[in-house]
Amino acid sequence: MAVSKIVRNEQYSRDFYGMTVECPNQARMGQFYMLRAWENYPLLSRPISVFDSDGKTVSFLYKVVGKGTEVFAGLKAGDGVTLQGPLGNSFPEVDGKVALVGGGVGIAPLFLAAKQLRAAHPGCQLDLYLGFSGQALLTDEYRRAADSVTIDVGGFITDKVDPSGYDHLLTCGPEIMMRALYGKCKGADAAKVYVSMENRMACGVGACLVCSCRTAGGNKKVCKDGPVFKGKEVFGL
Repeated sequence: MAVSKIVRNEQYSRDFYGMTVECPNQARMGQFYMLRAWENYPLLSRPISVFDSDGKTVSFLYKVVGKGTEVFAGLKAGDGVTLQGPLGNSFPEVDGKVALVGGGVGIAPLFLAAKQLRAAHPGCQLDLYLGFSGQALLTDEYRRAADSVTIDVGGFITDKVDPSGYDHLLTCGPEIMMRALYGKCKGADAAKVYVSMENRMACGVGACLVCSCRTAGGNKKVCKDGPVFKGKEVFGL
């Protein structure tokens, strides 16, 4: 782990921020980093999904929900932050007609997913569905990354998704949202759903059991075996 310099740390709403850090990387869509900007307290680093990467910098979209993210929110350009990563697996490089469905801070990995899928498959169709409990964020940025963007504020974004119209569905957000999306798929359609789990993590590298989740293949560690799983692995039990 090395201390990297913050390029920018911008507030988007009352509790959402975006941070860009100098860090040569080959981050893939759906991966995450463990971040810390303190010596002893809080004890643990914080897992944050990769929002964007250009190979020289890596960007994060995060929500202030506790002491660690409060510290991040107070940082400014030029400050240092310790990064460990990129960690975990990634979304699959799918083609065809793809729905990317995110809720809350779960929208974060879908931005890089849209960019990397478009770069790999220029002819694919990418439709983004973004759900927010409060103010919608970064809508212009997401619109530039996809063919269409559907926004829902205060409702259920899954109500706006018809899985039958897609070859693949990639999703990240609250478990109840992802489970609902998976539940809308019938029979063989369920195999086209990939979910990014947001379990609490401690180490980020599979050395502990804090992030374990139950799957069809037994208990697995979200940080090492995931965070991306086939929907039927975790919701088809």
